[in-house]
Amino acid sequence: MSILTNLKALYEVDDVKWLEETIQLLKNGQLAALDIENLIEELEELEREKRNAVVSLLEPVIRHLLLLEYWTTEKEQKLGHWEAEIISFRTQLRRKSTTNLRNCLSDELPSIYQDALLYVQRKTCFNVDFPEVCSYTLEELLNIDYGLTKRDFSIKK
Repeated sequence: MSILTNLKALYEVDDVKWLEETIQLLKNGQLAALDIENLIEELEELEREKRNAVVSLLEPVIRHLLLLEYWTTEKEQKLGHWEAEIISFRTQLRRKSTTNLRNCLSDELPSIYQDALLYVQRKTCFNVDFPEVCSYTLEELLNIDYGLTKRDFSIKK
């Protein structure tokens, strides 16, 4: 049985071990021994995971901005929580962002907005009129301070 056949069989039973073996083959320059078909599949999955990770971080930023801006009956009580969530998601987005992933977010923004909109419409029981299309730019959504209140948190003596 050849190395390639063994790798293909290994992939079906232990993908982590397959990955370790594939990395070792790459490090050793043994390109002919690679299981190219499954390597491509794994790389495509990695790309999807990275895209999904940033999309899943941008959507709650939009949700919370919409809630802050439009759900005035809850704003006073929830303001600190919503703003902290926005900061947390933006920080994670900054850490994960690459030029390519930012381009993905830009392309997907209308769809991401629609998902966020559906969530906030349900959360507010459709009692608030939200914009049907995203009024935020990607730059605004990623800006750590955009949409947050300017409050003085200094300690008063």
